[in-house]
Amino acid sequence: PRHKCGNQKSCAQNYFAFKIISGAANVVGPSICFEDLVLMSSVKNNIGRGLNIALVNGTSGQLLKTNAFDMYSG
Repeated sequence: PRHKCGNQKSCAQNYFAFKIISGAANVVGPSICFEDLVLMSSVKNNIGRGLNIALVNGTSGQLLKTNAFDMYSG
């Protein structure tokens, strides 16, 4: 069976499914999947070098904001 975000198991009831991939240099970009919806990825062109953050409402699961913080350049 297929599970949300490609996880190996389904989440318990009343829990959100998510998967965060950090990426590998310039070869594989980072991505954030939440409840089977890709929030950030190189395909969506909304990721950057450094910390990639997706702010999600913890009750409804609604995406509130995404941003990338470049920790190298300051």
